[in-house]
Amino acid sequence: MPSPLPRLFPLLQLTLLVAFSLGLGRAAETSAARPGTLTLQECIGRALQHNFDLQIQGFSTSNAVQTLVGSQSDYDPSFTLSASKSASRADVPSTQLVGTESDNFSTRIGVTQKIATGASLNLSSSLDRSATNNPYATLNPAYNADMALSVRQPLLKNAGAAVNRAAIRRAELGVDIANLNYKSRLLQVVRDTEGAYYDLVFAREQLKVRRHSLALAEKLYDENLARKNTGVATDLDVLQAEVGVASARNNVLLAEQSARDAQDRLLNLIGQFQFDDNVGEVGMPDFNGIHVDFAASYKLARDNQPDYIATENSIRQYEIDVAAARRNRLPSLDLGGALGYNARDNSAHDAFNRVPNGDGYSWQVDLSLTVPWGMRGDKARYFTARNNLMREQTRLRQLEQNIMVQVRAAVRSVETNLESVAISAQGTSLSERQYELERARFDAGLSTSRRVLEAQDDLERARVAELQARVNLRKAISELHRLEGSSLETYDIAVAEPVSAVNG
Repeated sequence: MPSPLPRLFPLLQLTLLVAFSLGLGRAAETSAARPGTLTLQECIGRALQHNFDLQIQGFSTSNAVQTLVGSQSDYDPSFTLSASKSASRADVPSTQLVGTESDNFSTRIGVTQKIATGASLNLSSSLDRSATNNPYATLNPAYNADMALSVRQPLLKNAGAAVNRAAIRRAELGVDIANLNYKSRLLQVVRDTEGAYYDLVFAREQLKVRRHSLALAEKLYDENLARKNTGVATDLDVLQAEVGVASARNNVLLAEQSARDAQDRLLNLIGQFQFDDNVGEVGMPDFNGIHVDFAASYKLARDNQPDYIATENSIRQYEIDVAAARRNRLPSLDLGGALGYNARDNSAHDAFNRVPNGDGYSWQVDLSLTVPWGMRGDKARYFTARNNLMREQTRLRQLEQNIMVQVRAAVRSVETNLESVAISAQGTSLSERQYELERARFDAGLSTSRRVLEAQDDLERARVAELQARVNLRKAISELHRLEGSSLETYDIAVAEPVSAVNG
């Protein structure tokens, strides 16, 4: 079987190489890049380069490839070399002056190869040298050379390519599963980065709203002071305006904290220990509208959801286990055979030369049968493998139902938030008119500071609610794209084919 090494890539390629474009590409939502502006596309690119979760998952993918290499190594030839030296002297009665002595030296070299049928082939050659003080020895020293080929083939248990290649095929599927897990993590990082970016946009826009409200509150306070000095306003009007300024200032402080926290959450996803970096300006990408359809989204999720495809591959792994366990319920019946040639001479050179041409030979055929009592262990392993398969098949059905529920919820969320954006925009427009009307009544002396502050609070809440609705809509779209697996296409993220897609 050809080695997979020529097809192995460096670490990043093994972990589903991510090649991303920092241009706008096919992005559904784009924003004009101004100097000092950090676009969402750039955030995605930085996350793919620096995100810790992706790097951690990459090691798991690399380990899966090494597991595949390890299972394929079972079919690599093994070379053996051994040498031994021994000496002996016989104990003799005192009447005999010298006992028999011998001096032996033996070397053997061989190669063993396992093949897909489960057979083990061994080719070996040896050279033995023996010397003795026996004067009647025909050859002294004597050299024995031999060359032999032996084969041992299982006939029942552990027989056949399906059983013996099961570990390799399982490891190949394991690489695919690891790649799919990496892709799942990639989709999650893209979704999380989008969410963190939108949260930062919302936090900064909310800060602008709070600061604008503070400016209005300070202006109202200054006007009330001037009115009090002219006798038009009372101390209560000034106090109400002062409380309004304090409340607005507190809201600004809380908004500033939220903005800094949101920036740190984004930097945590797109960088490594770079929390002092200036993110720059961020902005809500333009929204070009979206049409959602449950049937289309559900089909995309079924076809592209990494978790679903990974579970299908897990089922294939368990099917391999069941087939191997079913075969291995049989008794062990092994057929062995060996054929060899040998020669004996008074020199190593002559002994080796006579091996293929001499008359010395040996052969052997053997058959061994092993039947465990009741064969309970093999049967238990078969039933365990079958239960694992049925468990994973049930899990796939559960996952399919969960995907359906998640897609239904995501589609409804997009539809609901589309309506929420339209309604909140109308609410903001109405609050602006109400504030302007109340302010005009106050300037005409027909309203109080309290009513102006209430109108101002209503306007602030309406603006924040509209911002939140816009952010919620984009988050809902991001979640739907994650479920569909279409985020990669949205941001021009090219994913390499799995290493094991080309079977050896």
